[in-house]
Amino acid sequence: MFTRNSEVDLDPEIWQWIWLAATGVFVLGELAMAGSFFLLPFGAGTAVATVLAFSNANESLQWVAFVVVSVVSLAALRPLARKLNAQEQPAKVGSTRLIGEIGVVTKDLGANLTENGSIQIGREEWPAETKDMEHIPTGTRVKVIHIEGTRVVVEAI
Repeated sequence: MFTRNSEVDLDPEIWQWIWLAATGVFVLGELAMAGSFFLLPFGAGTAVATVLAFSNANESLQWVAFVVVSVVSLAALRPLARKLNAQEQPAKVGSTRLIGEIGVVTKDLGANLTENGSIQIGREEWPAETKDMEHIPTGTRVKVIHIEGTRVVVEAI
């Protein structure tokens, strides 16, 4: 029934649709993984193979074109992908975005105070304390040096 050396011959027209479907899968996969540039070279390779298949080129030429275009595209896009990924800075979120920001004391800060102090950064008011529990009067400009719980820790500038 089945022999070891049997080859499956696909109709050349089938290869047109196989390459076209593979192109769609690679391109959609790249869109889903935005910015990786990993599947895009293979999408380019299958796109070239698709064009060759629709122009009735033989299967060997389609495969050679797929491999060559994919490898060349991959080699060309990997440095670009590394460069783009290296430039991305992680977005500051939550209170960590305040580190390094400048604010103004709205309630005295420091030791021997019965109430917690606070500062205003932009439109937001934050509970604050000083780095060394030094007294910083209202109206003084301060810099946020780190976050401790729900409070910003500041130093006068």
